[in-house]
Amino acid sequence: MSTVTDRLRGVAPSRETRLGYLFWLSRPRFWLYQGGPVVVAVTYAAAGPSELFSPLAVALFLYFTIPANVFLYGVNDVFDRDVDEHNPKKDEGREVSYRGDALTVAAIVGSGLLAAAFLPRLPTLGVVALLAWAALSVEYSAPPLRFKTTPFLDSLSNGLYILPGVVAYAAVAGVAPPAAAVAGAWLWTMGMHTFSAIPDIDPDREAGIQTTATYLGESRTYYYCAACWLAAAATFALTHWAFGALLLVYPALVFGILAVGVDVEEAYWWYPAINGLVGMAFTLVGLWVMLYG
Repeated sequence: MSTVTDRLRGVAPSRETRLGYLFWLSRPRFWLYQGGPVVVAVTYAAAGPSELFSPLAVALFLYFTIPANVFLYGVNDVFDRDVDEHNPKKDEGREVSYRGDALTVAAIVGSGLLAAAFLPRLPTLGVVALLAWAALSVEYSAPPLRFKTTPFLDSLSNGLYILPGVVAYAAVAGVAPPAAAVAGAWLWTMGMHTFSAIPDIDPDREAGIQTTATYLGESRTYYYCAACWLAAAATFALTHWAFGALLLVYPALVFGILAVGVDVEEAYWWYPAINGLVGMAFTLVGLWVMLYG
């Protein structure tokens, strides 16, 4: 069990309580996977320090940090009940198993519907991005599309993690973020999603689930992830070379993991911290430019 998990258990509500169950269902390790893009986007969209903490910016960050994760991972757990019987993350206690009761379903649905409160405050692009995020959050796991069971579409659809940033940028700046930044970030999510699927190759095959990782196999999946991350770095470099250089840490880590022979099931749990540090670097650069550029 990870040290982070042990520390969280010391301060978080018990999994046996209703609040505690929803807390753990939301995957607290991964909260910044949706909330982080909001922080980065607001940093680059803001005209000055006062806009960093505008009510709308703060509300978007709070929503995409917790309720959005209850919604996204809740939908996932509802439609993965049978698959999760083979998932070691559930068996090892790193994630909670789904409890199929009406109150849980109501909390998941309510967390999704809460996003509608932002619609009147968003420009057209923000509305489109928010609706696309909601649709992908559902259809990644739910029928009829269930993207997670189709190789390469599972990877492509995970651009949903970047859409909160598009929503936030549009909300603060009133215009679209740079296309190269969105494309580069989307490619990054494709690599990140597929890397996270490597530990699930055997459980997914046992459950009869096809993913990019089960289709390619472990060794070729590493190279697919590296290719996505190299493409992400090259695309992001079109906005500024420093951003492309920063993203090179990801393909470097892939080749490092292969060279050293690190167990991918262990390496997978490093990435919330790695992603947080990279996101922090993006944010600090943006703040520096705002204040001194």
